[in-house]
Amino acid sequence: MLQKLVRKIWQATPAPVRVNLIWFTQKKFTVSAAAIVFNRERKVLLLNHILRPLSAWGIPGGFIDANEQPEDAIRRELREETGLELEDLALYRVRTIGRHVEILFTAHGTGEAEVKSREILELGWFTPDEMPEGTSKIQKYLIEELLAAEVDKKSADD
Repeated sequence: MLQKLVRKIWQATPAPVRVNLIWFTQKKFTVSAAAIVFNRERKVLLLNHILRPLSAWGIPGGFIDANEQPEDAIRRELREETGLELEDLALYRVRTIGRHVEILFTAHGTGEAEVKSREILELGWFTPDEMPEGTSKIQKYLIEELLAAEVDKKSADD
C-alpha cells in the first residue's frame, strides 16, 4: 500500500524536480573517453600531458561534455590536441577508477599528429617496448593486453 502511494507521489512530481532529487541523492562522478590509437605501423599514440595527475605520458582522452556522446568526445579531444581524425573507432572497455568512469576505445589515426593544445608538451608513436619513462603502468598494461589479444585472434584465424 505504501509503495503505491509513494509511486503516485513520485509520478505526480514534475520531471525537473524528480531529476534534481535524483542528482541530490546520488554520489557524483566524472566520465571521460580515451583511446588506444594506432598508426599504419601499429605503433600507439602517447601524449605527454601537463594535467595528468599521476603520470605524464599516456593515451589520449578527456572529459565528456554534457550531452556529448563518448564517441564524439574522443574524436573532439584527438582533433583538438593532435589534429588527428579517427577511423575504425570501436569500444574496447569501460572501467571505473574510484569515482571516475573511463570509456576506452581503439581506433586508427589519420592525418599528421602534432601538438595543438597547451595541455600537451609532446607526443609520439611507440611500440610497447619503446614506451617512454613515466608512461602510466595501467595504460601500458591495457595496450599490451590489446595487442596480445589481437595476436591470439590472428593465430586462431590462421
